[in-house]
Order: sequence, then structure tokens, then C-alpha cells
Amino acid sequence: MTYPERIAEHLVLPGVLTAEQAAETVAGILAVQREDGALPWFRGHHLDPWDHIEAAMALDAAGEHTAAARAYEWLARHQNSDGSWYAAYHDGEPDQVTDRSRESNFVAYIAVGVWHHHLSTGDDAFLDRMWPVVYAAVEFVLGLQQPGGQIGWKREADGTPVNDALLTGSSSIHQALRCALAIAEAREEPQPDWELAAGALGHAVRNHPERFLDKSRYSMDWYYPVLGGAVTGAQAQARIDAGWDAFVVPGLGVRCVVPNPWVTGGESCELALALWMMGESDRALTILQDIQHLRAENGMYWTGYVFEGETESDKAVWPEEQTSWTAGSLLLAVAALGGEEATGAVFGGERLPRGLEPDCCP
Repeated sequence: MTYPERIAEHLVLPGVLTAEQAAETVAGILAVQREDGALPWFRGHHLDPWDHIEAAMALDAAGEHTAAARAYEWLARHQNSDGSWYAAYHDGEPDQVTDRSRESNFVAYIAVGVWHHHLSTGDDAFLDRMWPVVYAAVEFVLGLQQPGGQIGWKREADGTPVNDALLTGSSSIHQALRCALAIAEAREEPQPDWELAAGALGHAVRNHPERFLDKSRYSMDWYYPVLGGAVTGAQAQARIDAGWDAFVVPGLGVRCVVPNPWVTGGESCELALALWMMGESDRALTILQDIQHLRAENGMYWTGYVFEGETESDKAVWPEEQTSWTAGSLLLAVAALGGEEATGAVFGGERLPRGLEPDCCP
């Protein structure tokens, strides 16, 4: 069986990927990965922990489990003593830190990736090795939780906490905490404090927008409460419908920020995942089909496209970069729609704890 045939079952989607195209995209991500496991945006650019993990998850979805494990081992080797990672490393070089702040959602995402890898491989020994890494990361993140449940954005390079919270970041952390709790349950090491923290965070995301910085112009603040699993059901449907016309450009994808005439692949793929979580696979498929104009000849994806300008030449791919995480987000969205079990479980909520809403929240 050839490689394209091996991945065809869940990485083939009409109008989005053929088996051969999926194999090209996977190969493109593998080409970015360094020997030590690091996955920078592209070679010569920086690595941030969140996007590194997103690309690693895509490799697992494609069956490249050894490469994905190497990515997680890179994180284990270079975790700071406080459980964090720095926000940026030049080309994935651990000794060339370009941003020494430590962002809470970057740090938390390790739990999502580790749980996804475990579900993809069934490797209990991997889960045992990574448990101390996940535990330390979660404890770092919860050290930034505010009385209202929201999670402070980051710690500065000198350790000063930035207590202002981002709705997108906190929504991502909500998913990460649920994955961390699933890991703890699998290891029979319950973490009741994490359960309380996740419940308070979910309540804040659902009910208290005033506890977060106003970034409502950004599409991520629109769909991430759904993607992170905090907003579900009728509330999710109402939220997505309310922002649809502002953020979705038919035939092109999703704006990064309104009113800028710039659609981006990563945001489009994440919205597709959120739609799939809501049971709207048809709309999700349309979004993924709409962004195929961002596919490059080598199988990778351009970050975004400017679709308006004073002259025709002003319309262009921008920036001129093909990032591992954009390709990764596309593969994960396709895997979810294609029924790949681990990706579906991590984003669809299967095998993740529910009922974390506190009995009483202010």
C-alpha cells in the first residue's frame, strides 16, 4: 500500500484534498521539521509552542506518529522550570529565544497535543513520560487564573503577570484543561482543582465577555468559544450566525479581522472545525473548499490573501509565507470531517469531561 492510499480514508475530501494532495501537504510539514523534532512556522522563521503542537497534531492525524512524538519530546526537553515555554524560538533553536514572555494559551496547549497523540497511538508509555510535563504546564497556567475564572494572558520576561485576559486564549485553555483532565483520569490521578478551574473558566467564557479584553474585531474571538468547547448548542448556533456575514467572505474564506479585506487559511480551517463540532459539516466543507485558492504548488498553504485594493495588482497573497500550522489546521479540519477518531474525540468532546459548570458563579 502506498502512502497516499494509506491516508486516503480520512484525509480525502471532495474539492479540498485528494490522497495525493494530502500526501504532499504532509510531506511539506515533515520538510519543515528539524532533526530534533522542532516545528517552526517555516525554516528560518520562529517556533511558538502552540503552532508547533498544531503541526504535530496534523502529523498524528496523517499517521506520522514517530515525527509527532519527536515534536512532543522537543517540548519535554526544553520546558522551563516553572512549567512554561517561551513564546518564540528562532527556527526552533532552544538557545535562540526571541520572545521570553510565556503565554498561557501557548503553554496549556501541550495537554491537547499529548491527549491527541495518545488517542492516535494508544501509547501508554508516552502518556506516562509526558504526564509531568502536562502537570507542570497546567499548574503554570492556573497560576494566572483570575477570581472571575478567566486566565491572564501571560507572564512577562521578568515574571510579571499580565492579568488581562484574551477570550480566544482562554477558550483554547478551556479545551486544554478538559484534555488535561482526561489525561489525569486515564492515569487515575484525579485533579479536582483543575475541574473547578475549568468550570469557572467555561462560565466566564459563556457569560462574562466583560472579563476579557475587547478583541471582537478578530474572527478568532467570534468562533473560539465554540471551538474551545465552552459554548455549545443553541448558544453556539446563535453566536456563529450573528457573526457570519461580518467575517465570512463567500468563495474566499474567513477574514482575520474586520473590516480588513484579508482572508486567512488558519482562521478558515478553525471555523470549519467549530462548524463540524456544531454538526454543520456542509458549511464546514464549503469553507474548506473556498480556501483552496491558498494552496501552493508544493502542497503547503499561503497564510492569507488580500482580496481588495485600488488596483488589481493590490490583490495578492500576503504575507508570502507558507506556514506549517496553516497546513496543519487544514489537515486537522479534514481529518475531523473525514471521521478520524482521535481528532474527532479531541475537538468533538468525546472522552473529555463534561458537567464542569460550577453550581453557583457570580
